[in-house]
Amino acid sequence: MAVRSTYSSPAPYLSEQPNGVLLAIKLQPRASANEIGEPLGNELRIKVTAPPVDSAANEALLRLLAEKLDCPRNRVELLRGQTSRHKVVKLHGIPAADAFDKLR
Repeated sequence: MAVRSTYSSPAPYLSEQPNGVLLAIKLQPRASANEIGEPLGNELRIKVTAPPVDSAANEALLRLLAEKLDCPRNRVELLRGQTSRHKVVKLHGIPAADAFDKLR
């Protein structure tokens, strides 16, 4: 039986997991600056300057998130969307409330 948290996520793009949080992202590569934008439906819009070639945009995304969350890069893992603009990232050991505060 799956254990569900009674905690309600502060944002629709965050979903709490037992050992971290899942973050739904819509990524825009080749932007003019690396930045975290406004929520877009159930996803958080994030822009990176890197092109979507050889996983450069994915790596730029993960580094940007680690920097914003003030955590080591190895605690930010791309789970789904390696070749898509729609991605799911797992933030290991980071509570949803902390992620929400730091990503605003």
